[in-house]
Amino acid sequence: MSDQLTFTLENRDRIQAVESSFGPTGKPLFQPGRVLIGEGRLLKQSRRGPQPKAFFLFNDMLVYGSIILHGRWHKNQKIISLEDIELEDMEDGLTMSNQWLIRTPKKSFYVAAASPAEKRAWMEHIEECRSQLLQSASRRRSSTFAVTWIPDSASAICMRCSGKFSFTHRRHHCRHCGFVVCNSCSKERVVLEHIDCTKPLRVCKLCYTGLMKKENRRRGGSDGKSGSDEEDAAAPELELSSNEEPMESHAPSRWVTPEMDSWSPYVYLKPEHRKPLTT
Repeated sequence: MSDQLTFTLENRDRIQAVESSFGPTGKPLFQPGRVLIGEGRLLKQSRRGPQPKAFFLFNDMLVYGSIILHGRWHKNQKIISLEDIELEDMEDGLTMSNQWLIRTPKKSFYVAAASPAEKRAWMEHIEECRSQLLQSASRRRSSTFAVTWIPDSASAICMRCSGKFSFTHRRHHCRHCGFVVCNSCSKERVVLEHIDCTKPLRVCKLCYTGLMKKENRRRGGSDGKSGSDEEDAAAPELELSSNEEPMESHAPSRWVTPEMDSWSPYVYLKPEHRKPLTT
């Protein structure tokens, strides 16, 4: 009983420390039953290339943010429910090793760990927590996920009209296929409900045509012909990033076992998580 109480208090302190690290702009993280499983730094592929991010795995969600002040503080807090996550193992890429893909309905992105062992630990713990959450809370897993964006650097021309990009002919991304396109080829806007159920988002001409055909079929107003295969293609997504921090080296992760009753042998406790930050 005393061990459980000690763990409960320590867990609360750790969560409050993470909450405090995001400052007043972060959302409250502590609630009864929520457990901080582990934390660490991962490289996250963004539109500007790989960037270090602080990730925090809880038993019901994944939280990440940008790193500031040498890792003591964080900003741009993002929260993803575990039932909305799907993982896909990936081979090493040109810019990142030990990487995998995190798919969510609103955004899908690549992350990379410092070593194969850390990669396995992250993926196994996320999958196990997700599985336990779906079993215990009667929640439904997501079935629709956002595509990953093709990086800006991957194409010097529009992937629809082949026009060359320049200072005035700028790059954009279709939110449906993830292709790098010019403004002329992506003037249309469509509501993609799995990303945002109210705000129309930029899509390219080809995807717009395919989506309209689907909508007409749904309403029973089409001739029943199928649209282009390309309208459903998922291309490799990267996040539109802003004010990203310079790349730093990886820091080790720390984990609690899935049973929440002990620390695993590769524990790494940061001082601010032994005792919550005070202001």
